[in-house]
Amino acid sequence: MNVDVRIATREDIMAILSIYNQGIEDRIATLEPDLKDMSYMESWFSQHNSRYPVFVATVDSNIVGWADLHPYSHRCAYAGVGELSVYVERSWRRKGVGQALLLRLEGHAVAHGFHKLVLATFPFNQAGQGLYRKKGFREVGIFRRHGKLDGQWVDVIWMEKLLV
Repeated sequence: MNVDVRIATREDIMAILSIYNQGIEDRIATLEPDLKDMSYMESWFSQHNSRYPVFVATVDSNIVGWADLHPYSHRCAYAGVGELSVYVERSWRRKGVGQALLLRLEGHAVAHGFHKLVLATFPFNQAGQGLYRKKGFREVGIFRRHGKLDGQWVDVIWMEKLLV
């Protein structure tokens, strides 16, 4: 299986939306409670640019995952820190798609002057944590009762990777 990763285009938004909604439904990757629609995703997509892109992973031209880089903070002191998200289509999880996305995202980050990447994950998302640790991320800390998911408080683990 060959996973290709490229910069996403507007034509990819529907596939990105479908995969994102799976992440919302599965309750393992986001505190977002409600499924999103095209209007939401088009607005989200328009907030990305050449420094903060969206990538898609494809297998045989089919989109099977996506990742994005977004500002950790809009304060200039944190311009070298990027926050990331990775989402993989259910049937493609644990097949190297997330690794391919992270590899491309990290290369882009280094080329665009980032020195660190950060992410938030749930304590119960063991597969995600395994991927991030395998790719050199370390746990920084846990925000206790950081948000609610289905009416229950959820802890959030923050992880980081120094790039340079």
